[in-house]
This record gives sequence, C-alpha cells and structure tokens, in this order.
Amino acid sequence: MLLRMSTLFLRTLREDPADAEVPSHKLLVRGGFVRRAAPGVYTWLPLGKLVLDNIADLVREEMNGIGGQEVLLPALLPREYYEASNRWTEYGDTVFRLQDRKGADYMLGPTHEELFTLLVKGEFTSYKDFPVVLYQIQEKFRDEARPRAGILRGREFHMKDAYSFDIDDAGLQRSYDLHRGAYVRIFDRLGLKYVIVSAMSGSMGGSASEEFLAETEYGEDTFVRSTGSDYAANVEAVRTPAPPHLPVEGLPEAVVHHTPDTPTIQTLVDFLNGAALGREFTAADTLKNVLVKTRRPGEAAWEILGIGLPGDREVDMKRLEAAVYPAEVALLDEADFAAHPYLVKGYVGPNALLANKLRYLVDPRIVEGTVWTTGADQHDHHVVDLVCGRDFTPDGTIEAAEVREGDPSPDGTGTLYTARGIEIGHIFQLGRKFTDTFGLDALGPDGKPKRVTMGSYGIGVSRLVAAVVEQSHDDKGIVWPRSVAPADVHVVGTGKGEQIEVAVRLAEELAAQGVRVLVDDRKGVSPGVKFTDSELLGIPTTVVVGKKLAEGLVELRDRAGGGHSEIALDATVATVAALVKDA
Repeated sequence: MLLRMSTLFLRTLREDPADAEVPSHKLLVRGGFVRRAAPGVYTWLPLGKLVLDNIADLVREEMNGIGGQEVLLPALLPREYYEASNRWTEYGDTVFRLQDRKGADYMLGPTHEELFTLLVKGEFTSYKDFPVVLYQIQEKFRDEARPRAGILRGREFHMKDAYSFDIDDAGLQRSYDLHRGAYVRIFDRLGLKYVIVSAMSGSMGGSASEEFLAETEYGEDTFVRSTGSDYAANVEAVRTPAPPHLPVEGLPEAVVHHTPDTPTIQTLVDFLNGAALGREFTAADTLKNVLVKTRRPGEAAWEILGIGLPGDREVDMKRLEAAVYPAEVALLDEADFAAHPYLVKGYVGPNALLANKLRYLVDPRIVEGTVWTTGADQHDHHVVDLVCGRDFTPDGTIEAAEVREGDPSPDGTGTLYTARGIEIGHIFQLGRKFTDTFGLDALGPDGKPKRVTMGSYGIGVSRLVAAVVEQSHDDKGIVWPRSVAPADVHVVGTGKGEQIEVAVRLAEELAAQGVRVLVDDRKGVSPGVKFTDSELLGIPTTVVVGKKLAEGLVELRDRAGGGHSEIALDATVATVAALVKDA
C-alpha cells in the first residue's frame, strides 16, 4: 500500500474543534481521520477508515480463531420480533424508529439478539448442529440524548456482536470462556491497558456479565477495584455488604422532636447537636428518604418509590437507574408533592410511605436493629431512635447509594478505590431469555427437544479507535500502535526537488516489499509543517529525507519512543522493511 499526501483526501487542522473535550476527539478531527456530519454522527476519512478496518480485521482474526463464523444481518429491523421480546417497548426513546410507506414499523438496530435467534432457529434443529458461534461487524444505532466525546458516544457506531448457541449450560460456559480469552488477546494486541469488571446485564438479561474497560481519566464509566484482591466491578454492579442484624430489645423508644427549619441533613445534625440530647449526632446517624417516581415501558402511570439511605450518602442516579431497569426514573416535582400531601417535603419518614402503601426500599446497610433519626412526616419535626425492624419494616433493599473510596470491598478483602474507563467490550451469559421467546429448541440425543442457551459478546470497534488514542498520544499528536496504524512508515521528503524524488522512490520500494507507506511528497510545503503533520498523524516509523541526503544519509524516527538515528540511504529499504517485519 502506498498513499501519497499530495493526492490523499486529507486536511489536518492546527486548532482543536470547538466542541471537543477529550483527547481522542481533538486529535482524530485535527488529524483528518474523522469529520462530524451531525451530532453524534461521523464520517470516516481515508486514514480513519484504514485504522477502523485494521481493528475490525484484528477482531475477525481472533473471532475466527475460536470458531466464529461471520454473517451480516440487516440494520433495518421489523417491529414484530422486538415486540415478541418486549424490547420494542423497553428501549423507549433510545432507538431510532421509522415507518415504511405502508405504515409498518421498524427500528435501526441497536443490537441483534432477536434476529440471530430466529436465524439459527430457521437453520438448525439437532443437537449435532451445536455449538455454533455467529458474529457480525456492522453499524449500530442509538438515539443518544447527549452525544459527546466524538466517536466515543455517538448515535451511529461500528460494533462486533457475536452470539453463541449451545445445548446446555456447560456448553454456554465453554463458549463464554472462549470469548473471554479472545477478548483478552484482542485488547492485548492493541496494546491497551484495560480491566475486566463485573457488570449489569441491563436490557440483555441473563446471568454472568463482564465489561472490559480501557482505563483513562476521560472514561464515561466509573468502576471500583479492591486494595486487597483482584475484585473489580462497574459502579452499577457493586453490591453493598450488609452489616449483621442487631437485637431490638432494650433500645430506647422512638421520640418525635420539634426541629424547626431543618429540611436538610446538615441543618438537622446541627440542630440535634445543639439540643442537649445527651449524645453527638452525625449525618451517618440519620435516615435520608429520597422520593422518586418510576414508570415501566409502555405504561402511562408513574409509581412513587421511597428510597432510604444513610444521611451521609447521596443517591447515585446511574446505580438507581440500573436497579429499576427497564423502568424510567425521575425525582418527584412540586406537583407530585401537592397531589400527595402526606409526603411532607424535607420531613418524610418511612411510616407515611408504608402507611399509604407506597413502595419503600432501603440501602443494604439499613438492617434490623439499626437506630435512626429521620423525618416524622410533619413539618419541622423529626423522630429520634427509630429502629428498623421494630418501628418500621421496609419492603426490601435497593442498590442506589453512591459508592465511595474506602468502602469495604464486597468480597470481604480490602477497601474500594475508584477509577474511570471506556467500555470497549461486554460479554453476557444470556441463558434462555431469547430462545424461550422464540421457541428455539433442538432435538437431543434422546429424541426429545431441548431448549438452546445463548451467550452474547460485543466489542465497540469504533470506540476502540478512540480508546487507543486516549491511551496513546502526547502533546504533539497520536502515537498509533503498529497493529492498527494507517501505515507502517511515513516517508517525509523535505526541501525541494531531489529530496522529494528520493522520498517517493524509497516509498515505492518499501511498498514493493509489502510495507504500508504514507509518503509526504507535497511540494511547496515547509519542513516544519511536514514534521508537525507527521507527529500529529502518529505513524509508528518516520523516514526523513532531508539535508543529510547530500551525505548519503536519511533520518529514522520512532514515534513512540522518540528515538532517532541516521542510516545510509542505500540501506534504508532493507532496514525499514526488516524493522516492520520484526515488529
């Protein structure tokens, strides 16, 4: 492959795009790899398309290596299959919907479990046909409310999704393990620093679920790790260790106190500590009751939900949304309080909720025998020494409180600390959710039908482009790993006449040796501009044909390590070709 910058469809930029916040967005646009077509929608220019294809080919190689077979399903998906799985409704407004000229409903595919299940059902009927792994690499679509960070969070994106079909759970586990191993090899070959975390299944359903996160401070996902073990989890998947239950006998009776002007936890704590009640109060001694409303997909009515948590904690909306999924969730507004006068804003306690048959869920730390100060369900009043299991009994628990550094690790070893990452892969043991929906059975060895079980395995191919840049760049530009770079070598001809001619000749000879080459053969462009572009584009190896040509020498530069050396002109092709081959 030989690309000439004199004819390449490329325009580099010196300034960051105005809407860019993260390094990958800035550098991919400045380097002419992508261009914004609409909010969350990007055009891939020649160099960017090469990188995208290189990553896709690497993914294909590893998927084929575990027996995967590539197919290509439509992106335009009929409503009927997604109504059968209830995801036409569950997706809500997060998908693109359209109608054909006859009024039939379709969506642009966000994922393809339904169609893959039906595809296998239509072809395979015997246990002898299984296991099977099918995959595709195609565009997916999501009506992202706030597209941002360039190709990291867009409305159209490239994804590899694979699906395993097995006769039994042991087979599913083998398929899951094969995919997990393939993902490790893929991300290792990309040179990424990543972590595998426990995750939520969301709309996918199923049991086991793990995410692969590329570590970066600009990642949109927060995850936690343990100081004492290899435990790691997405924040939404963290399970709070519950303290042991305590006896309720002998505890003080609950007493209602007049607590004027104390609608917040801090004002309440300050008041109590100034009221000479004989002990010191902290926010952790209070029971905060947060009121939200939830609504399941397709339903018009909202249901009020009370969430109790220690007063020194805040509700994490992402954890709450994950806990009530697929229902949507919103905080109560003034109209809601007006419609339910027994909910006294700022002074809500458990008993008003329970007495009025509103669902009340609490943080796992709120167990039987724990003693709390909380709202007394009347203005300017709180109740002290309210005991869980004696004075109120919640309907259950919910994981909605924020996870903080220093919290105990759920595995009982060490404490948690937080980091951020970009989701680059997600694997699920789906089980029989979709095969139950569509009745995918296969005749077993005994001649009786057996329900097939599934796994689902996704990789964000376009997100990987951004993830690589997030982890591999400097203040001058991108530093592509050779495995995905748009070229192996960037030959830069500086000056006039002979230097450019020699650069072109070297590039042609390298290309004949199977080396992928980008040559800067532009005339009338200063050496400074060419060097700036070279550093911005980030090709792993640069050959500079400059002033030293008169001495029969060229300069060899390593973009990643920053090293450079001079080599003889007549040895350049052999040296560089060997370097690329060895790498």
